[in-house]
Amino acid sequence: MKYYIIAGEASGDLHGSYLMKALLKEDVNADFRFWGGDLMQRVGGTLVKHYKERAFMGFAEVIKNLPKIYKDISFCKTDIKNYNPDVIIFIDNSGFNLRIAKWAKQQKYRTNYYISPQVWASRASRVKAIKRDIDAMYVILPFVEAFYKKHNYNVTFVGHPLIDAIADRTQVDEYEFRATHELNEKPIIALLPGSRKQEIKNMLSVMLSLTDAYPNYQFVIAGAPSQDFDFYTTFIKASNVKFIANKTYDLLSVSVAALVTSGTATLETALFKVPQVVCYKGSNISYQIAKRIITLKYISLVNLIMDKEVVKELIQDEFNSENLKKELDIILDPNERTKFFINYYDLEKKLGGKGASAKTAHLIFKSIQA
Repeated sequence: MKYYIIAGEASGDLHGSYLMKALLKEDVNADFRFWGGDLMQRVGGTLVKHYKERAFMGFAEVIKNLPKIYKDISFCKTDIKNYNPDVIIFIDNSGFNLRIAKWAKQQKYRTNYYISPQVWASRASRVKAIKRDIDAMYVILPFVEAFYKKHNYNVTFVGHPLIDAIADRTQVDEYEFRATHELNEKPIIALLPGSRKQEIKNMLSVMLSLTDAYPNYQFVIAGAPSQDFDFYTTFIKASNVKFIANKTYDLLSVSVAALVTSGTATLETALFKVPQVVCYKGSNISYQIAKRIITLKYISLVNLIMDKEVVKELIQDEFNSENLKKELDIILDPNERTKFFINYYDLEKKLGGKGASAKTAHLIFKSIQA
């Protein structure tokens, strides 16, 4: 079978790679053509466009790049026609994917969506288009299944693929990890400032403003695969700050606390049982627009899944050095840390265990054969 897969960022590349591996177990003759990244490329098939080429964050940046986005949409439609797949699999990336899905359904292609657009966060009116354009939806968060049910659309909760990704990783030897990356014996506070340049600029300088107040700790920046080391060097001033690229899971496994930009990384940090403070600051225009259309109580996946404040969220003006230090002191307090571990174990149970990629691949392959 021929599978055309469209993923739009690092997390989509990760989940797409696991799905492709699982599809190969179902269909040994699977042929892949995809928009994604290095992880998907390692599985095999043809990479059409790398997510690094189209990583736009925030409303203002998207508007500025609209000509490029529309050009990509037009190119994608032509590429799909030429490939003529048995199924198109959309992974998150709603702004791009829902436009392609509308066209694809009109062209009579089979359309499957893995990892729902965040219609549960804003613009629930898009559910109507999803019901019209998507043949099958596979969701990875339990509350999303309930959300769609309220809108009379049956979707399948398959569990969260991060559980597979974390379970499959090789256990890190902490002594060797510290030696390899020239880290001393002090406890590690991980900094996860995001993956896009704009958000890293917004987040990292505030995170690093705390370093002098914690001489008994070392801060380690988790470098994103989409950015070069040179970009980070302008932010690193203190001696107790280190940088490690493309080793976020290994870093989290040896960290005592983390400061994390809102996104998938908040859930990854929780699954590694690391107490965290969730941070977010966008451009003022993007924030003002988002505030008017997003209807959620929380922005972090951890709090959304648990439906309560498990981790502290510092958003926009609240994200400053004073508030961040106050919250970091709390998560370093031994008496407070126990609460995190209890909530994190409950969170993992709610996510449904291992096997999300395998379940999804089985359902997709079975539907093609029907």
